[in-house]
Amino acid sequence: MPAIPRAFPDRASVAPAKPALAFAPHFAPMSARRLYIFGGIALIAAGLLFGDIFAVFILHQNAALQGEALIAASRAVAAGNAAAVNEVFAHLGSVLEDRGTKVDAHVHMIGAGYLALLLALVQPYIALSRQTKKSLAVLFIAGGVLLPVGIFLIHYVGLTASPFTAIGWASVLADSAGALLILVLIVQAWGFRKYLRSRQLSEPELPEEDSMPRRALLTGGTILVLLGFLHGAYYAGALLYEHERMETAILQRLINAATAGNLDAAATEVNNFGGLAGARAVNIAAHSHIIEFGLLAMLLSFVQPFVFLSEKWKRRWVKVLLGGSVILPVFVLLELKFGLLAGGIADIGGLMVMVALVGMLAGILRYSGGLEVAVNKSAEGAR
Repeated sequence: MPAIPRAFPDRASVAPAKPALAFAPHFAPMSARRLYIFGGIALIAAGLLFGDIFAVFILHQNAALQGEALIAASRAVAAGNAAAVNEVFAHLGSVLEDRGTKVDAHVHMIGAGYLALLLALVQPYIALSRQTKKSLAVLFIAGGVLLPVGIFLIHYVGLTASPFTAIGWASVLADSAGALLILVLIVQAWGFRKYLRSRQLSEPELPEEDSMPRRALLTGGTILVLLGFLHGAYYAGALLYEHERMETAILQRLINAATAGNLDAAATEVNNFGGLAGARAVNIAAHSHIIEFGLLAMLLSFVQPFVFLSEKWKRRWVKVLLGGSVILPVFVLLELKFGLLAGGIADIGGLMVMVALVGMLAGILRYSGGLEVAVNKSAEGAR
């Protein structure tokens, strides 16, 4: 069981230059900043878990269904059955929507978590009352949960019992949650404007800490983002336009083969199209994931003083997180060469990141506000 660390030394006490503020480097229980950090990490962990489940149980099966639909469409074209072609492409649209809504739910949940962590960092510069900021934090986390839930349900709810011709109730839920997030951000911007006019902090700034976990996360995150940019530049310069040209050529050959009634050639082109789509997907996924994990590591570096664990356990979670952040994108790239084996190892990398996040989440949850009370009492005694 991780040991509870001792209170911060004298450097964490109230700065004498600002005695009126009685700042401490920790959260008050259930403060807005604590809600943003706890909710943000929870959203990111949940989004990663959903992404792993989607990759294992849905993604590859969905790709197979797309290939089957294209083969069925080529057969219908060869037979001159226009109604069957329309039916097949309607089914293909449903398959693509099923995949797209799940990818969007995964991305939006993680994105809301990142934004929550950013808002936690800027809370001292939001000149609003504590209760107002806490209410905004609750609304933001609620919106961050409801937005991906609404997106996920779009495929299953559809237009059932909807008063609108093109928008279902799930879309209404997702749009309303998005509007709620926008409203919170507008109020936050107004609070920041008030701070710019008064230049008076509303709560403690982040404490200055020079620990190994913080340095490792900041350095590792920067390196991950750099590697992601380098890989993206390489893919865009060497492969992207060639893949686009190949996609057009494959689809043209597929249409010609189906029109000529050559079903074997059409099936071959469908397989070629699936292989090309896989190559594009793994490169884009590796590029986006390594940058996302780099940004996550940098954001987490700033909240390490609030992870209420011993130094030993904090170092362990940092190593697990950075290790998983490297393993996942590397083995996603290797999926084309090693198949499901590489995909399984990539999923293990994602699991490592989730485990590290849950460990840090437990450290934040353990904080009870006791240290802040002690620091404030010592500050009052010093006066």
